[in-house]
Amino acid sequence: MKILVVEDELKTGNFLKQGLLEAGFGVDLARDGDDGLHYALTDAYDLVVLDVMLPGIDGWAVLQGIRKSGKDMPVLFLSARDQVDDRVRGLELGADDYLVKPFAFSELLARVRTLLRRGGKTTESEFLRAANLELDLMRRRVSRSGKRIDLTAKEFALLELLLRRQGEVLPRSLIASQVWDMNFDSDTNVIEVAVRRLRAKMDDGFEPKLIRTVRGMGYVLEASECD
Repeated sequence: MKILVVEDELKTGNFLKQGLLEAGFGVDLARDGDDGLHYALTDAYDLVVLDVMLPGIDGWAVLQGIRKSGKDMPVLFLSARDQVDDRVRGLELGADDYLVKPFAFSELLARVRTLLRRGGKTTESEFLRAANLELDLMRRRVSRSGKRIDLTAKEFALLELLLRRQGEVLPRSLIASQVWDMNFDSDTNVIEVAVRRLRAKMDDGFEPKLIRTVRGMGYVLEASECD
């Protein structure tokens, strides 16, 4: 699942992005209101975490622009403005929740997961499947043939990416940017190691084999050619 964070304060923005990445989400970070609205209108997000006081247009205007466009993804306001009138205004403009700074990340994460469960998605969209593999997006659980498989946050994010793009050969550069939020460095083997560990958990002892390497190109998860 992909989250947009719109936060101009450098330390808070980086903290939020890192924490959400470690929780297994894809994250984009915008530093001002204009970029935040542009991101929200041009990409598909499952949730927006939005500051109120921003350079350029403020959070109120960003939310109005999102709702005016017809997009209905959940929006969580995160702001130092703690007056009741501010909270009421945010909710009346179409926000789904309002969390006051300073905040505990554990509370923010709980609210994010609650909003994602409420986000109007059908039960089917909460799961990604291939053959006898099932990934539960809400509970962050994975199983094959009914047997639960424990994954790290990065392994979960990698598997989610492969499942969402199943049948496509994903180059290492794309995996690096989407899962590790970094530019691909040909001198590092972090991706190869991660794929090898994921394959050991997902494919060893199970049939069909789902994850394969396409030499010189990248990796693909595909059930149809592995049956």
